[in-house]
Amino acid sequence: MLKLDLDLKKVTQKLDGITKATQEAVRPAAQAGAQVLYERVRQEAPVSKAAHNFHIEGRVYGPFKPGSLRDSVYQVYAQGKSNNRKATYEVSFNHSEAPYGFMVLRGTSQLPANDFIGRAYDIASTAAAVVVKTRLENSIKKAK
Repeated sequence: MLKLDLDLKKVTQKLDGITKATQEAVRPAAQAGAQVLYERVRQEAPVSKAAHNFHIEGRVYGPFKPGSLRDSVYQVYAQGKSNNRKATYEVSFNHSEAPYGFMVLRGTSQLPANDFIGRAYDIASTAAAVVVKTRLENSIKKAK
């Protein structure tokens, strides 16, 4: 008679450690990727040469200092869209600090669209994905 005992306790512990390390690394890895996008959005945001106003429905808003749109760019952890397996960060501009941002982004009848956020994504999304992947891989390697 042949008897085979297989104890998977150590394998299970190792897998549990890798799972835990990955879950702990998800948010920092996502933030590192968001940082790459955030920096590129700020680079792509248009900056006027002088203080400016914007007009909508006969009202004048401003003046806004040069760089106010760029300076309003932020990144934030989207807790409601995240869990221990997925972390979501959003990069956008602050509508209170630069309420004219959508007019810049989408254009008006007198101003062509300047989709600086989309352009930044096109330029930096691959680099951001590499940063996320590298962070996650390093966390898994440490757990092994």
